Order: sequence, then C-alpha cells, then structure tokens
Amino acid sequence: MAETKVRFGILGCANIARKVSRAMKLAPNCAITAIGSRSIEKASQFAAENEFPASAKVYGSYDAVLDDPDVEAVYIPLPTSLHLRWAVLAAEKKKHVLLEKPVALNVKELDTILEACESNGVQYMDATMWMHHPRTAKMREFLSDPQRFGQLKSVHSIFSYVGGPEFLKDDIRIKPDLDALGALGDTGWYCTRAILWANEYELPKTVTALPEPEYNEAGVILSCGALLRWTDGKTATFYCSFLTNLTMDITALGTNGYLCVHDFVIPFQENGAPFYEASNSRFANLAIGIEPVPSEHAIDTDLPQEALMVQVFANLVAGINEKGASPEKKWPTISRKTQLVIDAVMASIEKDFEPVEVVP
Repeated sequence: MAETKVRFGILGCANIARKVSRAMKLAPNCAITAIGSRSIEKASQFAAENEFPASAKVYGSYDAVLDDPDVEAVYIPLPTSLHLRWAVLAAEKKKHVLLEKPVALNVKELDTILEACESNGVQYMDATMWMHHPRTAKMREFLSDPQRFGQLKSVHSIFSYVGGPEFLKDDIRIKPDLDALGALGDTGWYCTRAILWANEYELPKTVTALPEPEYNEAGVILSCGALLRWTDGKTATFYCSFLTNLTMDITALGTNGYLCVHDFVIPFQENGAPFYEASNSRFANLAIGIEPVPSEHAIDTDLPQEALMVQVFANLVAGINEKGASPEKKWPTISRKTQLVIDAVMASIEKDFEPVEVVP
C-alpha cells in the first residue's frame, strides 16, 4: 500500500526553500500542495523554476496558504524577524510547523511559538538538516561507547563561509530588521547545536562570548565565538563567520578517544558522509606518527539529509493526524536549548564579554 503523503505548504521563496522543496519531492511521504509569496508572480515563477507538481496551488500571500484546507503542514523559510507572526498564525490554523533556523530572535519569541504549537496540538521542528543524516546516529554510537570514547571532556565546532561582496551588501542575514542575529543566528546556530548534541543536550552552566566579534556598518554580527563551561569541568568553543573560508568541523574529545567530522552541516557528497574516530591514541616509536591510525567511517544514504528531515517530520505529522498521537516533544526541547545558548552569547557580548549563566 502506498505511503500516505503529508501535504505541505511553503511560505515564501527564499533560496533555502529550493533545497527543501526538492527534498519534499524526494521524500516518499511528502507532497507539495501550495506555495505563497508576497506576489503571485514571484510564487508562480518559483514553482515553475523548481518543477513543482502541476497540482500545487500558487498564492499571492502567506495567509492564503494557511487558509487552504488541503495544507496540513507548512515550511517557513522567512526572515527570522517574521517567524513569530507566521509560525504562531500557522499553529493557530492547525498547521504543523517546520521552521527554518534561526527559529527566533530570542527565547521569549520562541516560547510564544512553542506555546502556540503545543496548545493547538501541532508538531514543531526546526530545520537543522544534519540532525537527520544517518551519520549523526553513528557518531552518537561512538560518543556513547565508554571503552572507545570514554567521558566527554571538550567539544570544538566551526561553521564559516565567505559571504562575498554581494552577500555582505544585500543578503537578509546581514539586515538588522530581517535577521538581526547575523552570523551568530545562521552559522552559530549549527555550532551551538553541535555542541549541545555532543553533550546529550545538557545545557552549559555559563557562556562567555570571545572578544572582538566583527560587525557590519548596521551593527549585525559577521563573525564571533564563545566559550561554554559545564559544572563538571567540560568545556566547548565555537567560531562562526561570514568572513572566512568554508569550514564545517566538529571535534569531540574524550578520555579514551576523539571524534572529528569536517562536513557536518552539508556533507561534501550527497549520498555519503565520513567521520573519523580514534581510541587510545599514542605516539609511535620516535614520535614519527601515531598509533593506531584514526579510522574513517563512510556512512551511505539513499536520500539526502534534507529529504530525511522532511520524511521524519511528515511521519510525526501523519501519526498525529491519522493515529491521534501526541506531538513529539524532543524537537521543541532541543530547539529551545539551542536558542538559550544563542541568547547567552548575545548577552555576554552586551555585557563586555562577561560570563553569562544559562538559565533553563
């Protein structure tokens, strides 16, 4: 029997929506039902360029998508400043919400979104794609192995890319009225999530922003970093930037081993992704190498991680709509923890790089 397809509406024609709409076409349990933009011409052009099915409806407003009774779930790739309004309205219209990151400008806004989703019985998930790659589960297995990895002691994460002159002039991610968090909200979201993931979502005790973040003329962050500390002595650092070469690293250090991945945000190859692990490392004789040599593990996948993401989300939606299941609380919980750390970094910057306690 054919798998039930969850019917999606898309709010807006952001560039990332091209990737996610392709994912919806690849996922066996998803269907693109509608797209809305501020003009019907723009929505029609987007649908045509991205080869939407002929049955997909095209609207000249976001409201029209939310009012469409055939739409069960919405993907929201709008600028962060618009998330509060449209995610809350979507939940009130009983549409399940897949929300692009950064999900909100602060945790107060996110709490309003999550409360609307919970009170209306709809599923919420943020669109952090790498969480759904099968490599992520395999890396978790290694980090959870007391013999091979041991006790986690430190995590270091980097996500940076060179935005370029046009990006730094016109992209919404550097506009204070659209995405005021800048690089911290965009690339820093991934770094923060990676650190929390490695720590099994245990929040740090304090967050201290590193001095001398870089800003544009409008005061939006173009690069920054932070130090996170836990009460048991664990530490983590991250660096995020629109100004340095494309880098997507996680390094997790344990008492018995380490894990390293160089493309955690977007795998270098769509159909597979490696990570590296080493256990009980030591210098070889005369310190001319190390033993054992780190192992490379290549994890294959039939679907790209963004298609796996929408597939997981659609499965949750189908369980709610067809079987009366309750919304999965894992995703709003880890989304909120990520936002709490982002907020703490901003607070530390505003307090001249003093440590800020993270309060759940």
